[in-house]
Amino acid sequence: MIELSNVHIRQGDFELSGLNFSIDAGEYAVLMGPTGCGKTTILEVICGLTRIKSGTVELDGVDVTGFPPARRGIGYVPQDRALFPTMRIDKQIEFGLLVRGASGKARQRRVDELAELTGITSLLNRYPQGLSGGECQRIALARALSFRPRLMCLDEPLSALDDTTRIRIAELLQTIHQQEQVTVLHITHNADDAVRLGTTHFRFMPNKQIQHVDKDSVEKLNERITEDTRPVVDRRREVNL
Repeated sequence: MIELSNVHIRQGDFELSGLNFSIDAGEYAVLMGPTGCGKTTILEVICGLTRIKSGTVELDGVDVTGFPPARRGIGYVPQDRALFPTMRIDKQIEFGLLVRGASGKARQRRVDELAELTGITSLLNRYPQGLSGGECQRIALARALSFRPRLMCLDEPLSALDDTTRIRIAELLQTIHQQEQVTVLHITHNADDAVRLGTTHFRFMPNKQIQHVDKDSVEKLNERITEDTRPVVDRRREVNL
């Protein structure tokens, strides 16, 4: 479904080289790693937000290395959600369909479907200001799903949430994966999240390579893996257009 081959990334003093990484269609893949290892950068490369020095990125067997974000068919939820502050919630959700030329009826039908799925029907006429973190996360997920992406990239989707909301959003992610039948790549520093949600697991190793790990190994990971705080690229909203 997705394959990175011999990818070389350089951003200032930060560099990753020789990255090889693949996920099969239908998986809920979780990539773990410590602060600054490059988890967010990998998502940005897959989504087309960060250019690579060399190597290839393939989706469904097609080389998309040179494709802009909007041509890749990927839904992206950045860690800060990147909601449009002056746009009503229903308009945010339908935006990806609007720019793809979908009819008004088709857009409304999909908005209603996703609002019910994510539990935000009562929020459709509101704006992001004043909404809780959990509500904003549900909206961001609905927006990213609007055009039925083939892949969802989630950057720490359970971070900065209280315990109760964290559990509910985790349950929603499982429902989305099953009901929408979408392949998911979820990055996190939290081994518990990986065990709870992942059908396949990967870890950034000390040599800056990505290694597949089994579930038993994930459960033994040090709980003190720290959060990746690399900055989010300003162009991230383009992915959901």
